[in-house]
Amino acid sequence: MNEPPWIEVAAGLLFRDGRLLLAQRPEGAHLAGLWEFPGGKRADGETFPECLRRELHEELGITVVVEDCVFEEAHTYPERRVRLRFFRCRLLAGEPRGLEGQAIAWVRREELGAYRFPPADELLVHRLASAPAWWHDASPSSEAGG
Repeated sequence: MNEPPWIEVAAGLLFRDGRLLLAQRPEGAHLAGLWEFPGGKRADGETFPECLRRELHEELGITVVVEDCVFEEAHTYPERRVRLRFFRCRLLAGEPRGLEGQAIAWVRREELGAYRFPPADELLVHRLASAPAWWHDASPSSEAGG
């Protein structure tokens, strides 16, 4: 049996006021109804940060600075294999809204357990839930200047 090809995905961790932005996978999508960190599939020739900037602009109408990659995960589902890279992001412009009809939520650390995530995200979700330091907003030295 042939293994399905790897799908490379970039996802963003966007924190604001002690909350983390989540998006719900839309009906008809793989793993519909589960919550995820917004992002999407990397196109050929695109870097992961380029992919993430493009996806967040297309899906949520926002412009971000993509900072460091904080977590990587590879996961095999019965019908596909994904390699995910999660980047901390900083909002530059726009207010996130579900441009593709998806629900979004700003979630506090103690609320994270109330959301169902794809299996590929579970280890990161556990780490986020047990790491309060991740939930602090960017330091003043990393904020965009006027």
